[in-house]
Amino acid sequence: MKALILIQTTFLLVCSNAFMTFAWYSHLRNWNDKKWYIAAFLSWGIALFEYLFQVPANRTGYTTMSLAQLKVLQEVVTLLVFAPFAILYMHQSLKLDYLWAGLCLVGAVYFMFRS
Repeated sequence: MKALILIQTTFLLVCSNAFMTFAWYSHLRNWNDKKWYIAAFLSWGIALFEYLFQVPANRTGYTTMSLAQLKVLQEVVTLLVFAPFAILYMHQSLKLDYLWAGLCLVGAVYFMFRS
């Protein structure tokens, strides 16, 4: 049961982070010619969908994980979603720093979930 909740929570967090990342950063590419408040309003509309996934993810995950475990899982998911977004959508260069940051998060996961 714990494994199923972890999978469900992770899936919901991936969906949530996809919307979050798009809401936070896509305006830099898509609406750069718009006034900031228009970009903010459009991003806010996208962020609504983030919350429709994030709230159930946290509620589900919190039934079997501690708050700290849930936060570390969310940070790992954020990096896993952000790196492809930055490279494929925003056309940023792949940097070795992504690997180092990922390894630090692997260490954080180990320490948060080892007990």
